[in-house]
Amino acid sequence: MGTPYRSGAFKRSNDSTRLVITTIMGMVFGYFVGISFPSVSLTKINLPSSLISTLDYAFNDDHRRAIERTFPENLGSGSTPLTPKIYVPSNPRGAESLPPGIVVSESDFYLRRLWGEPSEDLTKKPKYLVTFTVGLDQKYNIDAAVKKFSEDFQILLFHYDGRTTEWDQFEWSKRAVHISVKKQTKWWYAKRFLHPDVVAAYDYIFIWDEDLGVEHFNAEKYMQLVKKHGLDISQPGLEPNNGLTWQMTKRRGDREVHKDTEEKPGWCSDPHLPPCAAYSLPPSLSIYLYLIFVEIMAPVFSREAWRCVWHLIQNDLVHGWGLDFALRRCVEPAHEKIGVVDSQWIVHQVIPSLGNQGQPENGKAPWEGVRERCRNEWAMFQDRLSNADKAYFAQHGKTRV
Repeated sequence: MGTPYRSGAFKRSNDSTRLVITTIMGMVFGYFVGISFPSVSLTKINLPSSLISTLDYAFNDDHRRAIERTFPENLGSGSTPLTPKIYVPSNPRGAESLPPGIVVSESDFYLRRLWGEPSEDLTKKPKYLVTFTVGLDQKYNIDAAVKKFSEDFQILLFHYDGRTTEWDQFEWSKRAVHISVKKQTKWWYAKRFLHPDVVAAYDYIFIWDEDLGVEHFNAEKYMQLVKKHGLDISQPGLEPNNGLTWQMTKRRGDREVHKDTEEKPGWCSDPHLPPCAAYSLPPSLSIYLYLIFVEIMAPVFSREAWRCVWHLIQNDLVHGWGLDFALRRCVEPAHEKIGVVDSQWIVHQVIPSLGNQGQPENGKAPWEGVRERCRNEWAMFQDRLSNADKAYFAQHGKTRV
């Protein structure tokens, strides 16, 4: 009777041991599965297919609803988003695959907030853009000039000396746009930062030097006269008794605007062409090299004229010498749309600040190297323009008029 009892007790002990061991092994197995779970794909776990289908549908449904809210027009009959097939050849180059309604091809220099509604950023949009190429040494001169322009004029300073924060002593400077690249000219800046599509918001663009006296200049009245007389390219008259000035650009005290002039006998082959209209041609190279700088020191361009002039500026010819010869190509008829505003006039102070930005080489002073570069650029520009004319007429089988 004793033997069967001991056998049953031993069997129950083995069952308990196996249960404990199985439990421990299950816990160990579960632990390793748990720590490796983040790297395990759901599709690799043998879950019931009905559960996977339910999870997949719920995820895709949420994804589809989000896309529907954002791009409702991009969905086909199923739940997969589709890229619309669009090609609009009239869009700007590179944007042909975009719907025209989303294309923004033009910009501006309006300063915007980092908060709030975009439509409420601007209490007033300036109608004109005024640029000065400046160094800190002329800050008081620029301060006097900027104060001649109202809130209708957006101020943009190009800093050739790299000093910008010092201008914050002037309250207007905090509302201006500052672009700083050392030792560059205003035409270098204009080619790179004043693309016609960037300044398309402005009716007129001023591209002025820093050494201009503006005591007798009123910007609002100037714009009134420019519009009244239909000038697409203009400049204020120059004080006739201050430095060398061509007859064409000298201020005349008996009128609002003049568009032509009488130079010395033999200088004008056509009264509607320079130097007797628009901008002046030189009687000699030595005088021209000085006066051509004066002629392009304070131009004002309409939006339409600037779109042409910007393309005329050569990327590598930074001084702009010779440019005024060709400005008449950008307006038609030039002798009516290019003129000098006499009743709003300025004084050229003749401060050679740009020459000081040069570098002494081969025993030459900095300004001598700058002047030599100007002379070379003038010749290069004339050659390029002449060759371009010849190539065009040869290609089209025409004779130049």
